[in-house]
Amino acid sequence: MGAGSRNLVWMDIRERKNILVTCGPGLKDYLIAELEELGFEIVSSHTGGVVTRGSFVDCMKLSLHLRTAYSVLYLLKEFRCGNSETLYKQVNALPWENIIDAEEYLCVLSRVDTYSINNSMYPSLKVKDAIVDRIHKKTGSRPDSGSDRNKAVVNLFWKKDKAWIYLNTSGLKLSDRNYRKMPFKAPLRESLAAGIVMATGYDGGQDIVLPMCGSGTLAIEAALIAMKKAPAGLRSNFGFMHFKVFDEQAWQRMRNDARKAVVKGRLKKRIIATDIDEEAIAAAKQNAKTAGVEHLIEFKVCDFAQTEVPEGGGIVIVNPEYGLRLGELDELEKEYKRLGDFFKQKCAGYSCYIFTGNKKLGGKVGLKTSAKMIFFNGKIECRLLKYEIYDGTRRFGG
Repeated sequence: MGAGSRNLVWMDIRERKNILVTCGPGLKDYLIAELEELGFEIVSSHTGGVVTRGSFVDCMKLSLHLRTAYSVLYLLKEFRCGNSETLYKQVNALPWENIIDAEEYLCVLSRVDTYSINNSMYPSLKVKDAIVDRIHKKTGSRPDSGSDRNKAVVNLFWKKDKAWIYLNTSGLKLSDRNYRKMPFKAPLRESLAAGIVMATGYDGGQDIVLPMCGSGTLAIEAALIAMKKAPAGLRSNFGFMHFKVFDEQAWQRMRNDARKAVVKGRLKKRIIATDIDEEAIAAAKQNAKTAGVEHLIEFKVCDFAQTEVPEGGGIVIVNPEYGLRLGELDELEKEYKRLGDFFKQKCAGYSCYIFTGNKKLGGKVGLKTSAKMIFFNGKIECRLLKYEIYDGTRRFGG
């Protein structure tokens, strides 16, 4: 909907409201840094997200630019709620006929922690009924509904006696960048990979080396950061497009501004990604091509120990296997020790990082860590272990 039609809807899409930006555990601090860099104030934060302030139009900007976020949720209503009847009445009172078209498809997502509900699916059903009943009463038609998140999405959070209703302006999670057509084994979620790269301080001004690159997610996220390329630039579908208040002209201006901000040509520093598996490199190359960064990444099939490390210092990030299956630990202990040898022998002047979900294996590297940062890969608690590899002959303790 264009800006000239805003007088037909129930709210000014430029009205500043609370915006909840959700993220994976361990990514909150990096999300806060992103929001502040984009000029947004931080109202509050918790493990799974950050609250800021802005308009519906701002939500569109955040969905385009945030690297570590899952979803951008625009607050519609906050109210006291002691039971499902109150929930229905409060939601039904909103003018949904001016928010969601009767021909649209609706998905309701709920997170509930209240004594009055013991069936987690029931609140979603009540919210869905409240919305479609209102639209049917006003228009004579009702939207289809279900679990698909690729159209209009509404979120309910209900904790004890308080409830919040949000428009989910992202729809599908923002971590689904749409470039990973060939995932290859168990790849890192894109938002997690971006957080890991950000944790190293990488900004494109350093050489970065990525042995054991797998399907290339870390390398691609590094290239997107170096290019200042909007992470969601490949996506053609967002939740905000399925609400009546969508301002398409504002969206096109944002996308054009994002394209103009991209660093053109080759980078001054190198991005090197290697893997011993030819299929992994083939997948990584294809994913990088889809993301539009294949010209920035030097891919090579080789054992990690043969990876080229440019002189002059920089960053190395390795994401080895964790050894979650029986019988793997003995072989992986040798690999982690070899990683320590690789760092000492070839990475003088570099800050080296190992991302692992296995504390025991991390202890086999044979180097003293200078920092340990906690992340979660799905439900697996992981550590990003940092090793400063100094020039010269300085010895490291275990």
